[in-house]
Amino acid sequence: MIATSDIFTISNQKQFEKTALKVFRHQREHNLVYREFCDLLKINPQEVKSLTSIPFLPIQFFKSHAVVSNTNPIQETFSSSGTTGMITSKHLITDVSIYEESYRSGFTQFYGNIEDYVVLALLPSYLERDGSSLIYMIEDLIRLSKQKESGFYLHNHEELIEKLEKLDQSGQNVILIGVTYALLDLIEKHPFKLQNTIIMETGGMKGKRKEMIREELHEQLCAGFGVTAIHSEYGMTELLAQAYSLGNGIFECPSWMQILIRDTEDALSYVKEGKTGGINVIDLTNINSCSFIATQDLGKKYPNNSFEVLGRFDNSDIRGCNLMVL
Repeated sequence: MIATSDIFTISNQKQFEKTALKVFRHQREHNLVYREFCDLLKINPQEVKSLTSIPFLPIQFFKSHAVVSNTNPIQETFSSSGTTGMITSKHLITDVSIYEESYRSGFTQFYGNIEDYVVLALLPSYLERDGSSLIYMIEDLIRLSKQKESGFYLHNHEELIEKLEKLDQSGQNVILIGVTYALLDLIEKHPFKLQNTIIMETGGMKGKRKEMIREELHEQLCAGFGVTAIHSEYGMTELLAQAYSLGNGIFECPSWMQILIRDTEDALSYVKEGKTGGINVIDLTNINSCSFIATQDLGKKYPNNSFEVLGRFDNSDIRGCNLMVL
């Protein structure tokens, strides 16, 4: 059994690889869905000796299967957003304290003490449904900030505008976390000149606006908020870890998360740094579900495990990787 302390104390690449291989063997043994996937690929676990030889489970499996690596009771079920009638992903969480430690430690690693910030959240699409892992995280960060000004906003833009201006002018450090379309709606109502506020977009137009390339989006948000950089959070229902970008769309991972970039034509091989391909995520905090996930995002990897997200696959299937998706 892998202790969570082994995951959160990783400090170098050798440790990461050693722990990842232990997690692979554990999940190959105890996760029935992952084991069947490995068997279909004819993977001999004894021959898996590097990160690139670990099989990555297509993310669609979370829509059709219960992806769990133990028989403990389910404490939380996180679900993805989707339009009416769409099958959504379900992430069954048997130990929510691991998620809490992951996002709390991840936030500290990138931003320092949460108590130094007022946390404002503009997340209408997420607030209007149940089962959002993002709302779970932000609710907890708001509570941990111990700032009476911290809180959620739905459509009460005037109140948020007034609070943002007042807090920023007082010199208070603020993080405004928002879904992309809602941030654009806000700056259309009121242009800002913020000095002490971090704007963090969580992605997604949610069908409310046309999709935009990141450069164009960030240019508009920088101009509208009067800031020099837009921060971003990269996370998803099927993960317990988040990567953060402090600007320019370049994401960095916490020490328990890494990405690999697979070939779009051959899902079992990888491309070199700086080349575009499909994003495979290793999230070691997903110890109780699956830590090795082939996402439907396209990206590039750079030195020091940083990466860029460039968009999504056009088709719903990940080529060469949908053996069991029903």
